[in-house]
Amino acid sequence: MAEGSYILPENVPANEFLNLEGNKISTSRNWAVWLHEYLLEFKDKQDVLRYTLCANAPETKDNDFTWKDFQAKNNNELVAILGNFVNRTLVLTHKYYDGNVPDAAEYNKNDILLLEEISKYPAKIAASIENYRFREALAELMNLARMGNKYLADNEPWIVIKTDAKRVQTVMNLSLQICANLTILMEPFLPFTSEKLGKMLNLNTGLKWNDATRTNLLLTGHKINAASLLFDKIEDEQVTFQVNKLANSKMENEAANKPEIPSQKPEITFDDFSKMDIRVGTILEAERVPKTDKLLKLKIDTGIDIRTVVSGIAMYYKPEDIIGQQVSILVNLAPRMLKGIESRGMILCSENDKGELSFVSPIKNNVNNGAMIK
Repeated sequence: MAEGSYILPENVPANEFLNLEGNKISTSRNWAVWLHEYLLEFKDKQDVLRYTLCANAPETKDNDFTWKDFQAKNNNELVAILGNFVNRTLVLTHKYYDGNVPDAAEYNKNDILLLEEISKYPAKIAASIENYRFREALAELMNLARMGNKYLADNEPWIVIKTDAKRVQTVMNLSLQICANLTILMEPFLPFTSEKLGKMLNLNTGLKWNDATRTNLLLTGHKINAASLLFDKIEDEQVTFQVNKLANSKMENEAANKPEIPSQKPEITFDDFSKMDIRVGTILEAERVPKTDKLLKLKIDTGIDIRTVVSGIAMYYKPEDIIGQQVSILVNLAPRMLKGIESRGMILCSENDKGELSFVSPIKNNVNNGAMIK
């Protein structure tokens, strides 16, 4: 700032998290969509992924990418709305006018309203982009495509052509102008599709953003090129393949991360086991050992005496919660000093996959203190 010539950030937008099929994305666990694989498995569908990610961007809260939603975004929006409108418009132009843009003979009230609405979209979309509301900007782009689709469906040029050829000229001219405007406005979101549509419309490549406010980008008599589908449907089999691929990754991760079961210790004789005196006891008092995170100082009634035992269970049990708890205790373990406290015995615990400890204690509540565990 003091030096003066550097361009400093004015706004640093930040998103929340995007999950994948309900789980956090993790490249180390292969829980991810790898772009090099995507481009091989979904050829010429770069923009479909861009569209889905933008539409699901976690701008205000966590969001989820799922392959089913990816399929729905493609089939129900890009194919059924945007692609359908463009394809019908271009196909009908070739059918009725040999690919030449017809003259808009006369505008009715609805046509004028449509022209006014078309001119507003560059400012709407730009305002959303400039405020980092990309999902909103994309939604506005699709609203323009919906408007074109509805205009074409409401005016039914394929029926009206039989009775009012001049009216169809206007309808097709306006539909083509919307296609031209879409070419400019979709470029930030769907750059490959924008280029493809521009070539089909034989549109000037030097157009700027504000040119999309115009409704005469395609002049009367302008020759458009042959129509082809902007998008094609994604089949269930393709989605099932991707979901199964992730499921396989999940199983592989679980297998790789499954904790190893400790190997059996060296064999002992029955006499060795008989030397251990394990009894049922009840915790009478419990308190944390100062300056430690793991240790609790316990006073235990073993049935043969009341003794102090220091146990490393403080991370799993609160002192106040275990008063009156019956436990299994090895009573003939040689005493040892822990943090200046003589500990006489050891509490038996089990350990789960996460390393958490749980008391080994009698299931029935009619076992007396001092009962031997055999």
